[in-house]
Amino acid sequence: MEKPKNLSVEQSPETEQARDNARKKHCLALIEAALYVAGRPLDINELCQVIGSRSKKRAMTYVEALIEEYKASSKALEILALKNERFVLQVKAEFTPLIKKLVNRPLLSSGPLKTLSYIAYRQPLSQKRVIEVRGQHAYGHIKMLKDMGLIMSERSGRTLALRTTDYFSDYFGLTTDTSIMKKDLKKIFGEALREDLVERQRAESEQSSQKDNSKQA
Repeated sequence: MEKPKNLSVEQSPETEQARDNARKKHCLALIEAALYVAGRPLDINELCQVIGSRSKKRAMTYVEALIEEYKASSKALEILALKNERFVLQVKAEFTPLIKKLVNRPLLSSGPLKTLSYIAYRQPLSQKRVIEVRGQHAYGHIKMLKDMGLIMSERSGRTLALRTTDYFSDYFGLTTDTSIMKKDLKKIFGEALREDLVERQRAESEQSSQKDNSKQA
């Protein structure tokens, strides 16, 4: 009686499954490492590059599996799916207040931070208005904030309208919904907003006094 031929290692279903599992585990680790190192949202195309695949479907499958792993664990971190097929690794909301003092952001000095808070809280508004309230030095602030990708300008008639970007929301952990965002902005930019309000009131008072003086003259 002829003995059945043994399947080669390459042809063994068990070996193929083990190989697929190993590849999946490796890809999950690559995606996790990429999200951690990036410190910002990565889109699906970037994740495809990370795992060395052209298949967005495959990359999406892996990242969704990783999201579920994080949900099932008791880690302080989570992976969130953002709009436009972007994903970010961040601290869970309930832990944010406890570690807020250790966060290095925002990496902005007082001046640019005040200009950014003014734009964010009152957006969209004209660049001219920002300069009127914040002064000529705000031109440099606006350029810096644009270079950082925190704000953008849009042509509105003869003027430039300034507004924050999606990256601004990601950077400060805010929603892209402007109405909800403005409530959260008070928590982040509270002091800057208060100082800005005082400066704005003083500027408006000076402008009013100048108009009164010109009328009397």
